[in-house]
Amino acid sequence: MGAREAGLPDVVASGSLPSSVTIWEVGARDGLQNESAVVPVSVKLEFLDRLAAAGLSTLEATSFVHPKWVPQLADASELLAGLRHRPGVTYPVLVPNERGLDRALEAGVTDIAIFASATETFASRNLNRTLDSQFEMFSPTVSRALAAGLSVRGYVSMCFGDPWEGAVPRSQVVAVGERLLEMGCSQLSLGDTIGVATPGQVEALLEGFGDVSSLAVHFHDTYGQALSNTLAALRCGVTTVDSSAGGLGGCPYAESATGNLATEDLVWMLDGLGIETGVDLDKLVETSVWMAERLGRPSPSRVVRALAK
Repeated sequence: MGAREAGLPDVVASGSLPSSVTIWEVGARDGLQNESAVVPVSVKLEFLDRLAAAGLSTLEATSFVHPKWVPQLADASELLAGLRHRPGVTYPVLVPNERGLDRALEAGVTDIAIFASATETFASRNLNRTLDSQFEMFSPTVSRALAAGLSVRGYVSMCFGDPWEGAVPRSQVVAVGERLLEMGCSQLSLGDTIGVATPGQVEALLEGFGDVSSLAVHFHDTYGQALSNTLAALRCGVTTVDSSAGGLGGCPYAESATGNLATEDLVWMLDGLGIETGVDLDKLVETSVWMAERLGRPSPSRVVRALAK
């Protein structure tokens, strides 16, 4: 008898945790953007539809970054044109600048995300900007998006460590994040881009922000810390967690950034804690197994591997 047939995981609450968590699923965008072989649009569309059918209500669909930089997402307009919108599901897209916003508006997008850096070096390498001048690029994009009635999320990369600069001052991360919130971002996702964070560090950074109601977390599992870091963030009051079905993904500009936190691993933990997500874990596992077959390699998610046996 398998774990699911046996009624596992057993539900046992633990301490002061939120009653529900919103999972911001990034598999179709962040999960696939680094794939060397182009994934057909038809596969991406089915992937998104399967994720929605599994109960995920926020599906980051694609990005309007220049195809030269991320060839995998060159089909963004085609994908959005073919997308089957399910009731109650939002499909945010990542936009790097005003040109990306133009394309998003043409496609009828209602939710966008911009991406910033918490460090000087990554701002230069990823955005071709300084830590300070990156905001000159974001400001008109956010202003126009808000004027058009769009919701804007802000990502901040390298919040917990940078491969070129090492430890990142928490005050620097908070300053970047607060500028994005003041600019009009409705939510801020704090990224552990190279997966070096540990729980105490997570708690300290969140404490630096004070009010966590507009914060989300985005952990990579490079050093096996993503779930423990997520639990630490939940204990601090965070209720939105980014994850990627099957543990797909990484950052194309950070070589040491291995896979995102696997959505299945996250849901197993949250189910066991009695925290509502609205996600059907079995359907989600089936989806990641299906996608793994199309990518030609097994899912790195431990829960997927355990339940798919």
